[in-house]
Amino acid sequence: MKIRVKKAAEKKLRSGYPLVQREDLEEVPASKEWLTFIDSRGEYLASGYLGEQNKGIGWLLDWQKRPINQNFFVETFARAKAHRQSYYNDPATTAFRLFNGEGDGIGGVTVDLYGEYAVFSWYNETLFAKKEVVVAAFRTVFPEVKGAYEKIRFSAEGLPESRLLYGESAPEPLLVQENFVNYAVYLNEGLMTGIFLDQKEVRGRLAEGLAAGKRVLNMFSYTGAFSVAAAMGGALETTSVDLAKRSLPKTREQFEVNGLKPADQKIHVMDVFSYFAYARKKELTFDMIILDPPSFARNKKQVFSVQKNYGELVADSLSIMSKRGVLIASTNAANLSVEKFKKSIEEQFKEAGVQWQLLEAYRLPEDFCVLPAFSEGNYLKVFIYKIEK
Repeated sequence: MKIRVKKAAEKKLRSGYPLVQREDLEEVPASKEWLTFIDSRGEYLASGYLGEQNKGIGWLLDWQKRPINQNFFVETFARAKAHRQSYYNDPATTAFRLFNGEGDGIGGVTVDLYGEYAVFSWYNETLFAKKEVVVAAFRTVFPEVKGAYEKIRFSAEGLPESRLLYGESAPEPLLVQENFVNYAVYLNEGLMTGIFLDQKEVRGRLAEGLAAGKRVLNMFSYTGAFSVAAAMGGALETTSVDLAKRSLPKTREQFEVNGLKPADQKIHVMDVFSYFAYARKKELTFDMIILDPPSFARNKKQVFSVQKNYGELVADSLSIMSKRGVLIASTNAANLSVEKFKKSIEEQFKEAGVQWQLLEAYRLPEDFCVLPAFSEGNYLKVFIYKIEK
């Protein structure tokens, strides 16, 4: 089936930009088949599919008139595997991203490796309907994977969020390693596994000693991965804060699988903004504060969004930071530019009258491939600042 692209979108899509928006097309048919996209003159532009998800209505997969079949997916997975040989050869790390959607050539699916097990995430109904050919190609290229799970990340009645896709079930917990630090993950426990693999380089810096001798506060701590990395890297003590009740047993477990006593660390189940007030009241101060909030969150009292409220987190952090401290400011908000994020942080420094130095900055690691033509795919932004009050 051929589908016509509007003239205004031709240059963008022909240059390798993979995401199709509704306004790019003359009409939007209800099709779950592979499609040929043609330009205003009726000439071939690219091949792909339509499948609505949170950031568009379809993806272009090929610009060279190759048939979209199992061999196409085998070749695409093989390129992705070759790109990650350095991760396979790293004895310190057993968990990383095998396939990063459009960055590796197929928008709408990602695959993560946890030891000998894989986790597929499907982001739209169309590609999910084609999963038989996709998974068959994956198994051809990755025969060493013992078993795989799948996460359904689009609205689908009657489908579970998570389930075994093929092969053996993984043990629970499954212990994986990153920078010689152990992490307990659960591959079939909802949409999350217990660790966000895109933060491996930042956790690596903590494990290497960035937090050595420091009192570390980890806000929005989830399962405490940053806290554990900091503790393994010589932190004096860590404090983990998250509103979710599950964060307490999950964080304790992460310390335990590394031979660390949870009782030697502090773990609070409470709202982050309430903790700032608590810390000020108790006159607590920290040498390092880690801020990695979700892009959007809601509790009984307020709504938080990175675009509107990140500055408040920075201001609150400065109020309980020691005279010479380190701030690790992070966001995965794709709709917030690097420049705007950095500005929102440094405006708070100016208002507080502190001196600052940008020590390090991080984007997505190499296993989270990003297309040069699709810079918004590089959603992660992390800045590490040295602060003097």
